[in-house]
Amino acid sequence: MRADIFSKLQTARRSKTPVTLVDGLDGKTQALVYADKVDGDLSEAVVKEARDRLRDNKSGVAEVSGDRWFFDCHNPPLRLIIVGAVHITQTLVPMASIAGYEVIVVDPRASFATAERFPNVTLIDDWPDEAMEALKPDSRTAVVTLTHDPKLDDPALEITLKSDAFYITCLGSRRTHAKRVERLKEMGFDDAAIGRIHAPAGLDIGAVSPAEIAISVLAELTAVLHAKPIVAAAA
Repeated sequence: MRADIFSKLQTARRSKTPVTLVDGLDGKTQALVYADKVDGDLSEAVVKEARDRLRDNKSGVAEVSGDRWFFDCHNPPLRLIIVGAVHITQTLVPMASIAGYEVIVVDPRASFATAERFPNVTLIDDWPDEAMEALKPDSRTAVVTLTHDPKLDDPALEITLKSDAFYITCLGSRRTHAKRVERLKEMGFDDAAIGRIHAPAGLDIGAVSPAEIAISVLAELTAVLHAKPIVAAAA
């Protein structure tokens, strides 16, 4: 590997910046492809392949435009930050862990966020905005607010909407979300920022129980991660 490419790759890894190392198997080309830039001389087709693979965290060899390439994806770990240690959270936590996420539960209410209810999970009892400031959601982070309490959800959203979190969702009906939108507008967020919130939360699979809602949220989260078309849940 070229020294300059190696140095830039290490810098990206230290800063937790997603990047794909692209190697031409003819030995003539080596480059780095990020989500928003390319360091090297590659065709649009190769860049697209590199970014698709980076999104799906899928390293490997592929033929593009008649040439063979090795795509080596370097992504920070997937994280799921859940605001609200509620019943849905108790089901969503183990599901997301199995799916490969580091799960963090944020709730300042001591009677909710207990080790007995959430064993082997990182629990943070700070106020949600303080927790989000410290956790710094990145492009490999999903944020789910489940408290149904604006005093807890809104501070988390205020920080999260300024981050690169790839998925943001909030529990509540369409009426509840309409009120949330008005509050966020009063905070200064525009339609584009607010539009990043998937609400009502989860895919429309007729979910009723906490476990079913957790399934619908994880399904929608997965679809967004892999850039698949989704249908929002009904109110």
